[in-house]
Amino acid sequence: MRANRLGAALAAVLTATLASCGSSEPAASPEAAQSPAAAATGPVKLTYWTWAPNMDKIVAAWNQEHPDIQVTVSKQAGGDDAAAKFLTAAKAGNPPDLVQAEYQHLPSFVAADAVADLKAETASIAGEFAEGLWGLVTLGTEGVYGIPQDSGPMMLFYREDLFDKYGLSVPKTWQEYADAARALRKKDPKAYLGTFSSKDPGAFTGLAQQAGAQWWSISGESWKVNIADEPTKKVADYWGGLVKEGVIDDMPYFTPEWNKALNDGRLLTWPSAVWAPGVLESNAPKAKGKWAVAPLPQWNAGESFSGFWGGSSTAVSSKTPNKAAATQFATWLNTDPAALDLLVKEAAIYPASTKAQSALGQAPGYFSNQPDFWQQAATVSAGARGFTFGPNVGVTYNTFKDAFDKALQNKTAFSGAVQAMQDATVADMRKSGFQLAS
Repeated sequence: MRANRLGAALAAVLTATLASCGSSEPAASPEAAQSPAAAATGPVKLTYWTWAPNMDKIVAAWNQEHPDIQVTVSKQAGGDDAAAKFLTAAKAGNPPDLVQAEYQHLPSFVAADAVADLKAETASIAGEFAEGLWGLVTLGTEGVYGIPQDSGPMMLFYREDLFDKYGLSVPKTWQEYADAARALRKKDPKAYLGTFSSKDPGAFTGLAQQAGAQWWSISGESWKVNIADEPTKKVADYWGGLVKEGVIDDMPYFTPEWNKALNDGRLLTWPSAVWAPGVLESNAPKAKGKWAVAPLPQWNAGESFSGFWGGSSTAVSSKTPNKAAATQFATWLNTDPAALDLLVKEAAIYPASTKAQSALGQAPGYFSNQPDFWQQAATVSAGARGFTFGPNVGVTYNTFKDAFDKALQNKTAFSGAVQAMQDATVADMRKSGFQLAS
């Protein structure tokens, strides 16, 4: 998962659209310093591992208002390394009280008994998040293991000026997208409507979610793995068919070749997430004001589904002696209006909270031609589908890269690569001792 790259991209977008708070770390409350109780026992002290920028400024606001619960930020690198570090600390018995956890890593934390079930404590705030997002922190029907913090709903980014030049309509269905890809190649053999990246499983995951995929589920004490389900095979063979036909490219995202194609106008669309403007601004500066955003094309006309690429939650360690205090802080961070305002302005994240999404105003500078950018993002987020991730998503994602690379080289059906993901995931879970449903 490209957590650092995606985080930096979204930071560029939100920092450009929202004025900085200019917060400085406040002094401790005089009342707290003089309190006999505080002097005798001291406040509850919590440690929070996070990679979000300027989180220390946000925590300072909490500490000023909550002298009895003091939080210390420990800045982490993010991504897979941060997840591995947290699991190691949990196993050693010295984890932080709270941790920023990407959605796909939460099940591995749960499997290691490293994060606490917050279902009872968070029942009253579930409605503050879209159903798809809440599903990303829910495992099975019993446990809630984090509070959504930020999200990456997927949308279709397209070159509005080039669509006009070539007489293309913004596709509302994937069939229309395929038709537009064919039409473009006839009009300009040097241009492609889009590309399929075999290096970015997160993007493919979001597209599978949009189609209704459910890769993992839990029944009682058993896991069910269904990565090779019909929605996922449909998505895979759709893209594989377009690549084989030669009407879309197969260059990976985030490469010099891809950057150049974006900047030169040889790629007209990118099915991506809300953080995409930051990437486009860095990699295609000549096209500022020429890109626009629309909902993802749908599999069936009239639907309004999307998926997620990226995002994280705030989880509480199962080993913390201060679960109630940690949960109180995590709830404040992701639902309190003042905290959400700071998260957007200081940490430059796209908030998971529905209310905070709706409050975003001025469009990113790169999309100055589309003043309703954030309104569109909020609408798309409301219809985004998530699913339960499994405890070994790293194996699944690595197999995606290997299997899709081979499918491209051998010109074989992409659904075969999906089956390879299924087989590798199941084999690894069995080897690791997980109980699988028949």
